[in-house]
Parts: sequence; C-alpha cells; structure tokens
Amino acid sequence: MTDEALEQQPGGAAADPGSGEAPPADTPSGPAEDASPEALKEELARCRDRLLRTAAEFDNYRKRTERERREITDRTVEAILLDLVDVVDDFERALSVEAGERGVEGYRQGVELVHRRVLDLLGRRGVTPVDAVGADFDPNLHQAVTTEPAGDHRDGEVVEQFRRGYLIGDRLLRPAMVKVARS
Repeated sequence: MTDEALEQQPGGAAADPGSGEAPPADTPSGPAEDASPEALKEELARCRDRLLRTAAEFDNYRKRTERERREITDRTVEAILLDLVDVVDDFERALSVEAGERGVEGYRQGVELVHRRVLDLLGRRGVTPVDAVGADFDPNLHQAVTTEPAGDHRDGEVVEQFRRGYLIGDRLLRPAMVKVARS
C-alpha cells in the first residue's frame, strides 16, 4: 500500500489483509451502506493497484524461475559436452597412432582406455548399466527382440544381450535388447 493511502486512512495505518490483523475499529471492514462514493472509488482503486502489482510480481517470478531453469539446463549440457570433448580427444590420440608403432595391441589398449573413460563419465552422471544376461526377463528393464528354446536355461531367463541397457538413478534410460529363453 502506498504512503498516501496510509495517510488517508484514520490512524495513519491500515491492517494488511494477509497479516491476520483486523482493521481498526473506526474503519469499515467492507463496503458499508454509509460509505461515500468517493471512499468506495478510492478503495476500488487501491484494490486494483494491489491486484496489478501482485499480478506483475507473479509474472516476474514466473519469468525469473523459467530463466533460472533454462540456465541450469544449459550449464548441465555444457558440462556433459565438455566431458564428451575429452573423450573425442582420446579418440583422436588413438587414431593418430600409426599401426606400426605399437601394433594392434597398442590400438586395442587405446580403445579400452576410451571405453573406460566413457563408462567413468556415465558413472559420474549417475548412469549405471543394466545386468541382463542370466537375469529373469523384466519388461521394465529389458526389450525382448527374440526368443530361443529354453534348453539349459530357465523359462524367461535372459540368455543373450544385443545392446546394453542403462539406468540413470532408479529410472530407465534405455532398455537392454535381449534374447529370452522360452519353454
């Protein structure tokens, strides 16, 4: 409420409607029959002003939280991309090695190093692999792409994994593509 509005009220202060305090006894709590039209117009103007200010504050809050959410998302993406750039650097180093310098074994070690770094990156981000082979088929974790006769396996046991699945925390990021034993 503005200072002018406070000065216009008897006693120089008004009760805040959200404070739980009652208005002063000599001020009507609502439109009274004996209130003058000018007083009602002033009260209406104050209410409109308060409504507009509250709406503007809420709109500013909404815009600020949206901007902050976007900034957090951008920073998270940037951090992940920086981690991926490090992996690209490792690939470039592995590809720059001549085949004759260390042979096939040196090349394999380089690829294994990159693989470990990628798994470490995923682990730092809360991503864990789904262990599928030997587990019972779970449609919440696995995507069955084919079946085979059970033979030496239990009915519904995952016997082969074609593509590894991953969890991020407790949520499924990607299901494992598997072959399931059927009797």
